[in-house]
Amino acid sequence: MMKFSNAIWSAAVIVTTMAASTQMSTVQAGGRDGIVTVKSRYSVGETVNRIKRSVEEKGITLFGVIDQAKLGNAAGNKVRPSRLVMFGNPALGTTFITANPLAGLDWPVRVLVYQAKDGSVYAAYTDFDWIAKRHRIQSRNREFAMASEVIQAVSDSVKE
Repeated sequence: MMKFSNAIWSAAVIVTTMAASTQMSTVQAGGRDGIVTVKSRYSVGETVNRIKRSVEEKGITLFGVIDQAKLGNAAGNKVRPSRLVMFGNPALGTTFITANPLAGLDWPVRVLVYQAKDGSVYAAYTDFDWIAKRHRIQSRNREFAMASEVIQAVSDSVKE
């Protein structure tokens, strides 16, 4: 089994951060790769706090927040503010995994909160319809609809 060093892990996080730092609109990204991007009216820190609060109020499990900028900057790279918020409802999210184990690549739910070059802050996540298509899951329409409603409500808490 291959072990990943901290440098390799940090590099992977930085590449992900750099790819996500490109400005995209929901329309541009939605058709191509399933990314939904919402412009936030708050700073990165406040956006993360509001997402965490919204998740908590809904009784959803918060799995953690990764400060990608902190990791990248500690590795010697200049990374704009970027945090990955991970959360989910195990009873709902694991139904996708029971339909196709590869759906575990997209669960728990992840919202990337980042600051663009112009200082604007965005929250980006993967569209659940796209996830269903990606994993060829056709037997969980009700669950995917519910997950879509939840992520929309969570992202609406920061929407500009």
